Formats: sequence, structure tokens, C-alpha cells
Amino acid sequence: MVMNFCPVHLLSITTALAVSLQLSVASDPSGRSVPNFALIDVDDANHELYRAPGRAVVLFFIGSGCPIVRKNAANFRELADRFESQGVSFWAVNSYADETKSEIRRERSRIGLRGRTTLMDTKQAVAMSFGVDRTAEVIAIDTTTWRIFYRGAIDDQLVEGAEKPRATEHYLADALTAFLAGDEVRVPRTQTRGCRIAYAKVTKDETAPDFATQVAPILQKNCVECHRPEGIGPWSMNSHRRVANYADMIEEVLLTRRMPPWDPHPAYGKFHDPQWLSREETQTLIAWAKAGAPKGEGEDPLAAPLAPLPEWRMGKPDYVLRLPKPETVPPTGVVDYRYIELANPFTNDVWLAGLDVKPGNRKVVHHVILYAKWPGGPDAGGKGAFFVGWAPGATPLRYPEGVAKKLPAGAKLTAEMHYTTSGTEETDQSEIALYLADGPQGRNAETREAVQPNLLIAPGDPEARHEAMYFFSRPAAIYGLFPHMHFRGKWMRYELLLPNGGRETLLHVPRYDFQWQLSYYLREPRRVPAGTWLKVTGAFDNSTGNPANPDPTKRVIFGEQSWDEMFIGFFEAADDPEPSKTAAK
Repeated sequence: MVMNFCPVHLLSITTALAVSLQLSVASDPSGRSVPNFALIDVDDANHELYRAPGRAVVLFFIGSGCPIVRKNAANFRELADRFESQGVSFWAVNSYADETKSEIRRERSRIGLRGRTTLMDTKQAVAMSFGVDRTAEVIAIDTTTWRIFYRGAIDDQLVEGAEKPRATEHYLADALTAFLAGDEVRVPRTQTRGCRIAYAKVTKDETAPDFATQVAPILQKNCVECHRPEGIGPWSMNSHRRVANYADMIEEVLLTRRMPPWDPHPAYGKFHDPQWLSREETQTLIAWAKAGAPKGEGEDPLAAPLAPLPEWRMGKPDYVLRLPKPETVPPTGVVDYRYIELANPFTNDVWLAGLDVKPGNRKVVHHVILYAKWPGGPDAGGKGAFFVGWAPGATPLRYPEGVAKKLPAGAKLTAEMHYTTSGTEETDQSEIALYLADGPQGRNAETREAVQPNLLIAPGDPEARHEAMYFFSRPAAIYGLFPHMHFRGKWMRYELLLPNGGRETLLHVPRYDFQWQLSYYLREPRRVPAGTWLKVTGAFDNSTGNPANPDPTKRVIFGEQSWDEMFIGFFEAADDPEPSKTAAK
């Protein structure tokens, strides 16, 4: 069982949503810049608005079965064919609630948009943030200023229940032609004719959601654990006033999926403690933010005193390993990895049912890894067996009943410490908690890896694909998956290639974020037969379009420092117990 762990580096948490029918400032061509957003397409790729190439982006809001969309799709496709070569990106955005990837793919093929970027706005956050209340609306955005220069209908041919023989006004084509020529757009806004989009009914009327009874409970459930004094969030959600100051930022980080940072593709895998917001929760927060973040009447629930944070997330450990002395981290520069020997408190074999890491100073601790080395044991590049790791966002490791990780007597324990500088000299004395099982268990768990050490990432490559394989020579159970890359990491997928020819995706992370080394523990162990391969595929973005890229001009290889790269699909697994050798005669 894994404890809920609210993510780090939070700048806020909401998604822009407009339950009222009034248009947001983002819908006004003369207003402020539109918010950024990130959506996954039906081919599992992530698309972020502010990283779109070219001079403009056109959004076409669609929904399966809408006849107005179906009749407009050919015009949208023809305009894409005409203007894409001039630096305009065309994205269809499906904003019907909770439609599946397969449903959207079928509709895309039916309306002739197969091969076109089709995004899944399943929580309707983008549509509501942009004030879209009907399908078939197009929104054209300048990628220099991020302002809308046209929104409305593609042309004047279609209306609800009626259709002209042909269009007499070509609104979108005229707007794009004028924009690309540097001329003023003559008609920046027209009325949209399409199917009404049904949003969640988060209020009884068009008023804002109530802060005390609707908004604050969502924040308390999902955000306050980190956004509190002594928490890992950068600011505290300890009053309405404080949260209201961040309302627009909350909208942005929800739209871009930076918060909550839990970002596996929803079509693959079921995991313990998913840190996500429902459609209704998302729309509640956005509607409140769009309404100006009102407090309303009554007491402020966020101002109530909070219970102290637990010292350890899984309760009191049986043993705690601590760095033998405080480590000093200089104010600037690059700190080499430190390998610090820890005293093994056991003189006999023990079995660990769980492990956790508590960084002593989050300002400078980038990651902690505990290795154990003993004669005849596994050896990860001379370090020994990987036992537990921590990086921002990591959850504690707790094995299910009957599973444990054996720590042999006399094993040498080493903590790999990666520190980053903060501008001020700091000290750290991190700790590792050990939770003991009651003797040997039926399954001996191991942290295994599918690793590709032969990386060669070309300068400027936005999609440098690599893969790694792991072979199961014995039947086994898989418990958790832990993707690992560095700053150029873009996406990673775990797939099983089964002996019967079957293929199954266990996990797909469409937007890998080095700042969040998240752990994905399967809700139910996945048992695999002998002869199964685990295939891990992924890509690096070494282009200037990656804002986290240390140096897009560098040819990158495998290495331990963050400006180098790694491609490791870590996973927790245990072989099936050996069958009894005593057969009945």
C-alpha cells in the first residue's frame, strides 16, 4: 500500500473553466494573452500551446456526432492544407466530457481528419478556459503575443438546422490571410454555430462556486498537504487571501497539467494513490478563478490550524539509517556525486517490507539512492543492488503481503547523494527508514531495470528515440514502475511483449518532467509468464523548444550528471516461488 504524497515545486493548482456563459478575457481578440495549456492527442503525444511552432495556431473545437462539426471538417482540412506551409498549426480539440481515445479516433476518421493533430480535452478545461460553449468554433492565436486575432465560425455556410448552398463569407481564411500579411483582421469575431457543450453543473445557477463549501474542500483534500508551512510547496494555502492571489496561476498550472503533477496517460494502467482532480473538481476551481476568486460569506476553512505533518509517511520505522555526519553543500558550482557508507544495523539476514527516504534539506537534495552490496549479489555498475531511491515526488515503497526485499547479513550499505547548489552554503543529513517483515516471505522483491547505456542524442533533435529491453526468464509479478531520464527526457512507455504474441502497455508518461521523479505502483500486481519481454521506449528533446534543455548544441551521451542523460526503466518485481521439488509418488 502506498501513502498519498502531494507533489512538489507547486506554483498552484486549477484549470481554467467557465461555467457561466460570459466570455473570458482570453476570448477577446483585444484582451490579454491566452493561458498556456497542454493536452494529449489521440496518438499519445503531448502538445503544449506555448511550444507550438510557426506563426499561429488554429484550434477547432469538436465533439463526436455533432453534425455541424462533421460538415465543417472538410473546410478545416482544406484550410490546413492551404496555410500549414505558411507557418500555421491546425489542432482539433475534442471537448466532449470523458470521451475515450478510441471513440475520438473513430470520429476523427469519419470526418476526414485522420492524421491531423486531435487533442483530448476530456476534463473540458481548455474549452471552459477559452469560453467555448459550442463545438465548431475556431480560435486563431498569434504565437508571438499569444493573443487571439480571430474566433468564431469558419465561414457563414452552416447554422443550426440550416445550410446555404455555399459560403459567401470566409471568415477564418480571410483572418489568416490578413494576419500573415501583417494587415488588420477586418472581422475578428463572429457568432459560432455548433452543438452546445455540456459542462459539469458545479453551481445551481451562473454564480461562482462557493469558496467555503466547494473550493476550500478540494484544496484541503489535494493541495494543502504540500502547500503549508514546513511543506514542500513554495507557498502556503493558509487563507483565502493567499489562494486568491494565485488564482490565475492556479488556472495556468491546471491547464498545463503541471498541477497535480501526476501525468500518466489515463488510458493505460491502474495505480495506487493517483494524484489527480476529477472533471467536476477541475471545473469548480476554474469557474471560481474565472469569477475573480470570491470569498463569499462565512468563515475561511483554510485559516483553521493544521495537524502536524507525520515524521514518516508510513508511520514509525523499525530502523532509521542516517548519514553519519552533516554534509556541507557549497553555495555555487557543480557538486560531484557523494557515496557515503552507512552502518548496517543487522548482523543477520532481514527482509524489508517497506522503505522510505526523508531528505534532510530539500533545498539542495536532488536525489538519494540506497545501494546494498554483498558477495554474489547484483551489481549496478559496481554499486551493488538498488534498494530504494528518492527524488521530488517519489512515494514510499511498501510491498504487498507476502513480498519483501532480502537484505543479507553483512551487506555493505551506501547512500548515493546528489546535491545541487542553492546560492547559499547548506548542510544536509538525510535519513532512510526501514520497515521489517516478519521473517522470509514467499516472494523476494528486487528493483530491476531496463537500461539503454548507448545513448547518442544529436544536437537540436526534438525527438531522439531510444529503447531498452528486459527479459523474464522465470514467471514473475511486477509491482511498480519508475521512469528515469534527465532534463531532455520527453516521454517514456512501458510495454509487455508476451510469449503468445500479445502486447500490453503498462504505463505511458506522455510528458516526462525531470523535476518530478514519480513512482507508479500498480493497483494489482501484473503477473507475467516466463519468456515475457518488458520493452521501454521513449524520447529526448534536445531542441531549443525544450525550455529545460541545458545545451541544445551539445551531442549528449549517457552520464550521471543532470546535463548528461540516462534512459532507465526501473521497476519493482519478484519471481514466482520455486515449485516444490517433492512430487507425490
